[in-house]
Amino acid sequence: MDNDPGTGNPSLAIIRGATRRSALAAAILPFLLCMPAFAVAAQATQTRVLTAQPPPDRAVAGNYIGEPGIPPEMLTSGFLTAHPDIRWRREASYSYNRKEYDIAMDQFLRAARYADKPSQAMIAEMYWKGMGVPQDRELGYAWMDLAAERMYPNFVIKRERYWQLLDADQRRNAIERGQQLLAEYGDDAAKPRLAKVLRQARRETTGSHAGFVGGGLKIIPMTGPLAGTGITISPEEYYAPRFWNPAEYFTAQDAEWGSPKRGHVDVGELQNIAPNVDETSPEPEPAAEP
Repeated sequence: MDNDPGTGNPSLAIIRGATRRSALAAAILPFLLCMPAFAVAAQATQTRVLTAQPPPDRAVAGNYIGEPGIPPEMLTSGFLTAHPDIRWRREASYSYNRKEYDIAMDQFLRAARYADKPSQAMIAEMYWKGMGVPQDRELGYAWMDLAAERMYPNFVIKRERYWQLLDADQRRNAIERGQQLLAEYGDDAAKPRLAKVLRQARRETTGSHAGFVGGGLKIIPMTGPLAGTGITISPEEYYAPRFWNPAEYFTAQDAEWGSPKRGHVDVGELQNIAPNVDETSPEPEPAAEP
């Protein structure tokens, strides 16, 4: 791999340049939702093309826009407290839309600590454009590289755009400055942080419901977009593993945000296989000598 920032090789992303080689759209705001559908070739031994993905489907209730893959009735204050990645991204998006960019930056940073890739992409965009913070394109690239850690296509595409607009010194500085971000906000640190909150909240909220799951118990949202509507939620839906089990939660995020699908093939031990010879057939006659 080329490690000279002066070469212009976009494979010098922080995540790929760190000790750990890690292989999405920020649907909360239009500038990442409406990216043109063009392709970027992945810098790898075998070229893989990433194309911009359409926005994830989002639940709608009246004028309320829900989170991708999560029904609006789920988003009660209790659910959001247990999911700080969603909670702080939502708060930040509201602040951003009100042009309170300094407040939005603080809230996006809170979400980013819990492995929220859309929030990390928003921080990148704000540094790149100087929204609520002094413009800093090196730091903008570093944050977008972090947002692209899981190879969500739109973030990878955005990262490579940034890279092409940096000169050699800026690229070198961006990679160096990004190492501290990786240590604090990369998946190795941030995913366990969120997993701890999810497990603790799951234990606390289900302790009084033991024996009721499947027995007709209903949850009535008292907060959130559907509060007071009379709608109910079954415990099976509310406590579904995809919302509370850390591994399944992150898998669901990958499905919503367009992470490239990864497959694998299990290969067994080599075996000796006898040639398929009909023992009753006569041996061939030796070839006649010339």
